[in-house]
Amino acid sequence: MPSIYETLRADIVTAMKARDAATTTALRTADAAIKRAEMDTNKPIDDALVITTLRKAVKNLTDAKVEFERGGRADLVAANETEIRVLEKYLPKGLEPAKVEALITEVIAATGAQSKKEMGRVIGALKQRPEAPLLDFGAVSKLVQAKLP
Repeated sequence: MPSIYETLRADIVTAMKARDAATTTALRTADAAIKRAEMDTNKPIDDALVITTLRKAVKNLTDAKVEFERGGRADLVAANETEIRVLEKYLPKGLEPAKVEALITEVIAATGAQSKKEMGRVIGALKQRPEAPLLDFGAVSKLVQAKLP
């Protein structure tokens, strides 16, 4: 089975052949961001790096879309929505909320965390789990805070 990055690269060629400018631009921009992340982190391109990079790109596009909506720029809002849809195809579906809750409870018990001061230890342990690429650590952080006194 090809990696997410290999699939993305193949889809760039497909979009170029189909003369789909919006998809080609979105995928090329993502490819450049992934390569930049590879150089910045000195890590080889793997699914975790691709997922992290694409999540950041989608978040940035979503934030920009909100600003464009405030500014009344419907053309840019539509362009960002298209780019978000293209990139989200490469992101794995997240875990169900009940599974995330169970995972957090399990890691808190395993680390022995007793207070919010130890939140970093819990988040660090969660990042080491195989499920880490499926987690949105912004949301996870809030859940961990809620569970710790």
